[in-house]
Formats: sequence, structure tokens, C-alpha cells
Amino acid sequence: MREQKFIIGGEWKTGGVTTAVRDIYKNSELAQIHQADAGHIEEAVLSAQQAFTRTSRYSAFERSEILRSIAVQLKERKEEFARCITAEAGKPITFSRAEVDRAVLTFEIASEETKRIYGETIPLDISIATQGKQGIVNRFPIGIVLCITPFNFPLNLVAHKIAPALAAGNSFILKPPPQTPLTSLLLGEVLLNSGLERTAVNILPMSNEHAGQLVADERIAMLSFTGSAKVGWMLKSIAGKKKVALELGGNAAVIVDASADIPYAVSRCVLGAFGYAGQVCIKVQRIMVHDSVFDQFLKTLTAETAKVISGDPNDEKTLVGPMISDNEAKRVEIWVNESVQEGAVVVVGGQRNGKFYSPTVLTNVKPSMKVCSEEIFGPVVTLEKYSNIEEAVKKVNNSKYGLQAGIFSNDLSAVRYAYQHLAVGGLIVNDYPTFRVDTMPYGGVKDSGFGREGVRYAMEEMMERKLLVI
Repeated sequence: MREQKFIIGGEWKTGGVTTAVRDIYKNSELAQIHQADAGHIEEAVLSAQQAFTRTSRYSAFERSEILRSIAVQLKERKEEFARCITAEAGKPITFSRAEVDRAVLTFEIASEETKRIYGETIPLDISIATQGKQGIVNRFPIGIVLCITPFNFPLNLVAHKIAPALAAGNSFILKPPPQTPLTSLLLGEVLLNSGLERTAVNILPMSNEHAGQLVADERIAMLSFTGSAKVGWMLKSIAGKKKVALELGGNAAVIVDASADIPYAVSRCVLGAFGYAGQVCIKVQRIMVHDSVFDQFLKTLTAETAKVISGDPNDEKTLVGPMISDNEAKRVEIWVNESVQEGAVVVVGGQRNGKFYSPTVLTNVKPSMKVCSEEIFGPVVTLEKYSNIEEAVKKVNNSKYGLQAGIFSNDLSAVRYAYQHLAVGGLIVNDYPTFRVDTMPYGGVKDSGFGREGVRYAMEEMMERKLLVI
């Protein structure tokens, strides 16, 4: 156990209040985290403003070298970061190591994208009155980016905000999640050793009230938020005139048609539904299976689910670790029990033991049940039958969310129909909707938010076009 300071303007600071961060599995105290107050937040804003005068003038070479240095340091400290993630988030160690690898890639991608911020020329001599005129359009950094991130990917989701912000020439303020601040502060050490302007490093654990004050602050140019739909839309309502990007929740669906490779589809759905106890916003939650292969799929899924290993997240064989808190595990238990009272059938699973909830398969569900209509964010999956692709798409779209979906099919016409008609930000063919590569545009529609992450796409959100007429 230790006291953990936070960072303002590249300096380690203490606050008057601390909160405990505990090892999710062992329940031992990891650190007392100092919390920023209103005075610290004002100091951070002033620091970020000062930093922007420097970061906005960095050459592409300077930005690229800084980002590359961050990637190199992360790679060198991979196991340290992975163990930190596993301790404070309860993420199985194999997933934690994979997250560090992804964060390394995210910063490497950003390092390259700094060299590809292109402009364009526009012919303006299109009428007698505008002869001799030409337009030049370039993109410029917007200012301070406020980054608010969730617990479930405490390194790579931070990287997906900080890396494009720096690549575009912005400064930033990061509010890490209260459950997993240690990983963000460990990243702060890396940033301070990267050659980045020290005043640009501002990482402050704080209360939700203080975060709301930052969101409303007119000196902040952009809010980039990843988290729940309820909180995201509330923050947008108080953000004022600043740019806002929201990557919110989902209840991702999978379509499995008669032409699918059933054993393969099951193997991917098991990983997508139960890995990291389902605490992923694009986890497999709803599976629509063609009625001709439903029984085969259910039988195979049930057998494979029973083999899933739950337990100590430090064990490399573990797929399902503890949920982030007892309350979250209890919520999942309540939702499943409510669905059973309304007629759902638990095929396998359905038990809670403290923070652990067993991998669970439900059938005979209804769209109105919370296990279908809300974001379960736990190791639970539902199965429904359909008879044609139009019905399947209609079932998937019967949701307030629209982040990503998956389809297992070797029927090109079915894939085309799904792509045209599904109300989602992305469709993954012959894989689960949990698939994400850090270059691709990632984001959703409806209550899943708006704007896109993926380094180049996030950079576009974090810059403004400016016209020069000659």
C-alpha cells in the first residue's frame, strides 16, 4: 500500500482527500489515491492552456518522436502495466497483456499519423467575380481535450484519447476512472519521460462533481468521453459549445445463419460473451440464430460455456475473472432473476459468488427484458430464433443501442442486407462484434453515442479546418 499523487503540469501533487484502490480479486488495498479539488482543477486548466502554446507548434517530426517514445517505454514496461491492470481492474492477465500490446500499437499508429495530416487546395475561380482566387484548407489543433475514461480498458482507452490529441497538436486533461486510476498515473510516468512538454501532462483523479465543472468550462475545447449512456448524455447537456465525442454502451448482437460454420461461430461467441466477465461494451450479448440450426448451436454453446474457466485473474488459464464490484455482480444477478420470473430459461450458469457471476446462457427471452434491452456488461448471453434475414435484422435493430454487430454467414446476399439495414456503427463478418483493431473507425449510433475513435478518425474530431483564400 502506498499514497499515490496525481500530476498537474508535469508535477506530482497531493490533495486533501484520498480514496482507496483495492485489488479486485484479493481485496487488498493497493494505494490511497489523492483526489484533486477545485483549486487543482483550475491549476490544471491553466497548465494545459500554457502547454497548448507549445504543443500546437510542434513539428510533425517532434510529435512523431514523442509518441514513438511513449510506445517504446510501454513495450519495455509491458509486464508492469499488465500486472497493474489485472490488480485494479480484475482483468485476466492474458487480456491485460494484450491490452498493453494494443496501447503500444495505438501510440505507434499515432506516431505515423502525425505525418499524414494533409490539406487541400480548392479552385475558387469558378465565376467571373472570383477569377484569380484560390483556396487552401489545412487542419489545426483545437486546444485542450478533456478525456474521461472507464475502468474496463484503463490503458488502451486512455491511449485512444491522449495519442490522437497529441498527434493533432493538442494538450489534454485526463480524468481517470475511480476504480482504476493507477494505470493512468503509471502512464503519466511514461509521458513525463517522453520529451513531451511537461505542462501538457495533467492526470487528475477527481469527484464526478469536479469533472462536471471541467465539462462545463468554456476553456476546454473538446470533451472525449467513454462510459455509460446515462452519464455521457448528461455530460453532453452541460458541455456548452465545445466539441463532444461520446463512445457509450451497447448490447451487441450476433446473427448466425444456416450457412455459418457453427463450431467456429460458437467458439467466437463464447469468447466474446464471457471474456473479462463480459465487461466490454461490444461484448456478445444477444445472439439471433436461424431456426434450422438453433438446436445445434444451443447444444454446442451450452457445452462450450460449461468449459469456461473462472477464477484468479493472475492465472493465465482464466477467461472469466471477478466483476469490478459486488454491486455490479448483484445487478447482473437481479436482471437474470427478473428475466426468469418473466419466462426466460437459464440453460447454463445463473449463479453469483461475491464478485463472480457464472457464464450464463438464457433462452425464451423477450425484447422488453433488461437482459436484452439494456447493456448487461456481465457474462450473460441471450439466444433467439429467427426464420429469415429480414426478421433477424429487425430483431437486432429493436434496441436503443447501435455500437457494433456481428454476422456469421457464407451467404453474400445476407451479409449485404445486414450491412445495408443494421443501425450500427460497424458490422463484423464471420467474427464476433467484440472485434476491434485500433486503426478502424470505432463508434456507434442511437444511444451508443456519436463521433469515432481509431487514431486517424479521432484526430479528425480533434482538429478544425481553416481556409486561406489567395
